[in-house]
Amino acid sequence: MTFLNEVINGKKPIEEAIIEAIVKARTTCEENGNNSVNCAVAWDIVEELQIEKAHQKQAKHRKTSLEDYCEMYPDALECLIYDI
Repeated sequence: MTFLNEVINGKKPIEEAIIEAIVKARTTCEENGNNSVNCAVAWDIVEELQIEKAHQKQAKHRKTSLEDYCEMYPDALECLIYDI
């Protein structure tokens, strides 16, 4: 799972890791056969990376209705932030 570790550690963007994993999976399957264990493991790694990308996309902050309102009316009382 070195691809996923590189993504988690911030060394590589997930899209780049997915592309590299696909290339490696294709090479592994050509060398060992499509029904080999190594081929299945290589494609499992690709799938794990794609799942991680989907989770990251879902985890992005979604705006609340208050945030939308404050974006439209930044001077509204509800939106003012005071430093104490």
